Amino acid sequence: MSLKLEIKAHILAPAFSRFMRCSNCGVCCTETEMLLSKKDIKRLEKSGFSQNQFVIFDKHGYAQLRNREGYCFFYDRVTHQCSAYFDRPAGCRVYPVILDEGTGIILDNICESRKTITDSEKNLKGKRVIRLLEIIDSEAHDRCK
Repeated sequence: MSLKLEIKAHILAPAFSRFMRCSNCGVCCTETEMLLSKKDIKRLEKSGFSQNQFVIFDKHGYAQLRNREGYCFFYDRVTHQCSAYFDRPAGCRVYPVILDEGTGIILDNICESRKTITDSEKNLKGKRVIRLLEIIDSEAHDRCK
């Protein structure tokens, strides 16, 4: 980790100590289907990435993270870390809280760190998931007009 990232992580660590503790296992970054909002794309472009590098669009207008060799474009298989962590998509920020169409807001069972999520964190992130999906649905609809 670069000195700049170490300093940021040290400064931010106390603020996030009550939140989920990711094990960096990479399971959620394997064959990802993470949807992206326009805001996610702009933030990642602003940090130096080209949209063509990390975005694919499906036939319904949805933008999602591109996979490279079976993993998210940003996942570093050597360090087991996200190369765009501080600019990562909103969906990655709220993960492992997801929307199951049949059940509602749940914790993704593939995440081994899901047990570190508190009920209040799940509820807060669940509201963000719903809002994010509304935005992404609207953006996809607009792309297909």
